[in-house]
Amino acid sequence: MINIQTVSLLDLLPPSIRSDPAMAAAAAALDTELQETTGLITALDIFGRSAEWTDAETDELAWQYNPPYYDSELPLNQKRVLVQNAIPFHRHKGTPGAVEELIAILFGEGAVEEWWQYGGDPYHFRVLTNNADVTTTRAQEFIEAVDAVKRLSAVLDSVTITQAEDLPLYFGVVLHIGDHITI
Repeated sequence: MINIQTVSLLDLLPPSIRSDPAMAAAAAALDTELQETTGLITALDIFGRSAEWTDAETDELAWQYNPPYYDSELPLNQKRVLVQNAIPFHRHKGTPGAVEELIAILFGEGAVEEWWQYGGDPYHFRVLTNNADVTTTRAQEFIEAVDAVKRLSAVLDSVTITQAEDLPLYFGVVLHIGDHITI
């Protein structure tokens, strides 16, 4: 198989004209231009090189793709993920899955409970997360992020923060089967 990155135009010429000195010289002259063009083609794959995006490039792409709840003050990695997922977000915006994905990107794990799962009012939901910052420093940011992807008719009832800790719990069991004989 021919590798487009390393192929020479001379290799692609048919044998009947490959031995012609004028054709060989023309192919060699075009080789450098073709190699440069091939190198530039890799830069066209915007999403394939997302790990190389600078802060300014990410902000510019965010303007173009308009991801939900994009803030230029976010860390670069979060901004990259938001821009990469902008099109899928727009495809399923208004679903509980979209809310959960955005929460996972910005705040860690999160889950959505619909009103029928916890006995709430119709069209209401609540969010469960494990990020303690939601109540303190980033509470308003969290609510704005959820509002950016939820259904317009849905109402956020509450945000429940869960915390899992390793707890050293020791227990013991003794089982005695037998008769007690006094002599």
